[in-house]
Amino acid sequence: MSSKKTMAKEEQSSPIMLLPHDVIVDILARVSRFDYPILSLVCKHFQSIVTSPEIFTRRSLLGRTEHCLYVFLVDEDEPVWRKRLYILCPKANGEHRLVLIRSLPDMPTYISQTAMGSRIYVFSWSNKHHMITLSIDCGSHTVQPLPDVPVLMSPRMADIIKGRIYVIGYDNGWERVMVVFNTETQMWEPRMIRLDKEGNKCTDGCAVMGDKMYMRNLSKTLVYDPKESKWERDEMMNLHKWKNACVVDDVLYFYNSCDFYDREGGLRAYDQKQRRWRVVKGLEALLPETTSSAWPHVVNYGGKLALFYLKRNEIWCEEISLETRQDGEIWGKVEWCERLVTGNFDFMKALDVVV
Repeated sequence: MSSKKTMAKEEQSSPIMLLPHDVIVDILARVSRFDYPILSLVCKHFQSIVTSPEIFTRRSLLGRTEHCLYVFLVDEDEPVWRKRLYILCPKANGEHRLVLIRSLPDMPTYISQTAMGSRIYVFSWSNKHHMITLSIDCGSHTVQPLPDVPVLMSPRMADIIKGRIYVIGYDNGWERVMVVFNTETQMWEPRMIRLDKEGNKCTDGCAVMGDKMYMRNLSKTLVYDPKESKWERDEMMNLHKWKNACVVDDVLYFYNSCDFYDREGGLRAYDQKQRRWRVVKGLEALLPETTSSAWPHVVNYGGKLALFYLKRNEIWCEEISLETRQDGEIWGKVEWCERLVTGNFDFMKALDVVV
């Protein structure tokens, strides 16, 4: 008897395979998302279930969704630098590792990425100034194209406000413009938003707080209020050159490496409601590790922070839990710290996805 026939016979004789399909889905939906690659090797039936939209819908209904960190890296040892997508997975011994998602193709050049729910949205442009728009389903790890953008532009930044993705880039005249993608209708809105002259210089990233988009250039922070369709300024945010930031509970966090302009490093927090900067306390031991890093990035990871930084030719990550005390001070605690990658890798971005 061939090995394939033997495996098929073992599948049919397995007690769990005698259960109704809905019951099997209900059981597997309660298993950790990180165990699905192993489950997919058990049999073809399991493989079809753990990669189907059905099981992720069931996970959501059961309240079994998990936060997963997806990380975009560039492998600089490749002849043509490859931009690949990895997922941060826990090991059995409690450690973590980055696992390459081999079913996904290389990512386009000059991409802007953002995530909502179980999907990652990728925006890029080709040499023909054609905008490439993709949606990655993080349940099945498959790619779907999005509708064409109504204007010719090269994207640079993207973020989400109430289910709408605001994509900022340059039009053919090298003027900054913003277009909006509605994730509910999966369509682009017809209007194009032009940035003012100061907004034209915003290159250091963006963040969303209080349903407003904050963008920074070398000296100023501009704020876009989509409800009022107007631009504002936030002078208090100009006290620090924030970048590679994230937002948790409407508080912006960024890790400030010591530099010529600001010699006091550390994790800083800006409370948009109180319009006040704070230094996150309890993380003094981090300073010697991250002072020499040129690009610390912080990511909202299910209400905690994931801090990525480069140490020599190694990419490290630290998970930091946050606590706001009665006096308003914010304290951080390092839950774990590990080296994830060694080699000529360039960190692009990490995104928190719920699956």
